[in-house]
Amino acid sequence: MTSRESAEVRTEEILNACERLYARMSFKEVTIKEIGAETSFSRPSIYNYFQTKEEIFLGLFEREYLLWCSDLEKVLNAAPSAKGLAQSIAKTLEKRELMLKLLAMNLYDMEGNSRLERLVRFKRAYGRSVSLFTEIIAAAFPELSERERRLMLLSAFEFMHGIYPYAHATEKQLEAMKKAELMCNDRTLYELALDGLSRILRAV
Repeated sequence: MTSRESAEVRTEEILNACERLYARMSFKEVTIKEIGAETSFSRPSIYNYFQTKEEIFLGLFEREYLLWCSDLEKVLNAAPSAKGLAQSIAKTLEKRELMLKLLAMNLYDMEGNSRLERLVRFKRAYGRSVSLFTEIIAAAFPELSERERRLMLLSAFEFMHGIYPYAHATEKQLEAMKKAELMCNDRTLYELALDGLSRILRAV
């Protein structure tokens, strides 16, 4: 195994450890010490790849966007039309709960406490998703003007920023909603995504 391959394997191990911890702990509770304990090598070795906890999370976020891009490419290659497009994209988002969680909960912390080079890497992955989404909209809605398609794109991405908390309220939040006599969401992430995207993409 080359040194580059070894670095890639260790990077993936760090990201996988972070993902496992984040599934059962809060962003604040996850530390580099905790991540190190989940890996097969010493904690100081992590600093050869990431300088902060936030950089590790940003790497995880980047990976999630790249996985989403892979699914968006499949949607694009299927010659998308307006009919059924919301459903197709909602299905891609259903698989990316981690991406939506990080987007809604920890974006500013990750970006604010990462080196510029790491942030640029992430922004490239994010930018690829924007480009693919733009191509999908252009293919599905050729009659729209560039300005109309851009507004559609912006609305979809703004919508994605807030979807996760509605689908995954904590027990404490649900109890507070009940005591405040507010209606609680009872729909899945897919159902919320489909409903919102259907309105945004004019494909109800």
